[in-house]
Amino acid sequence: MANALIIVDVQNDFCEGGSLAVAGGAGVAAGISRLLAAEPQRWDHVVATKDYHVDPGAHFGDPPDYVECWPRHCVVGTAGSEFHPDLKIDRVEAIFHKGEYAAAYSGFEGHAEGGECLTDWLRRHDVDRVDLVGIATDHCVRATALDAAREGFGTTVLLDLTAAVAPHTLDVALRAMEGAGVAMRGEPVIRAA
Repeated sequence: MANALIIVDVQNDFCEGGSLAVAGGAGVAAGISRLLAAEPQRWDHVVATKDYHVDPGAHFGDPPDYVECWPRHCVVGTAGSEFHPDLKIDRVEAIFHKGEYAAAYSGFEGHAEGGECLTDWLRRHDVDRVDLVGIATDHCVRATALDAAREGFGTTVLLDLTAAVAPHTLDVALRAMEGAGVAMRGEPVIRAA
């Protein structure tokens, strides 16, 4: 069996200067790149997810409530939807786009260019264990980790390579992941309250 690293939504709009920036996002991008360079044999496979919105309906709010609806972000064809430049993607074998026409937090809701979903891709590559990194700890990383565990993958979140939106939603996310049997290592980046 094999292991994989899932890089969750390390996109310009979720990093400093983006429309839905999470403090520490750029540092997460650079940290992931450093880790991949330092430990090239650690994972058999590396994949990434992208928020990839065309018209996600009520997911975009005007004004946003930052709970159920958000500012416009990661719109297909914009610079905000691209990976942060500090994230080196030469090891990424597949990119899973999610949320074209609806809110989608989990990478397991996405699909690769040919239409294959993340679960099928991982199983086709004999992956049984996944590590997750990315943005945001308390939203898309949480949702992707919970789905990975639900799909039967041994799941670990490398918290020091994630960035969280807020302390209260981070606490909820950590409890949910712990309750689902997700292992967690390190401490997440979080903006000051």
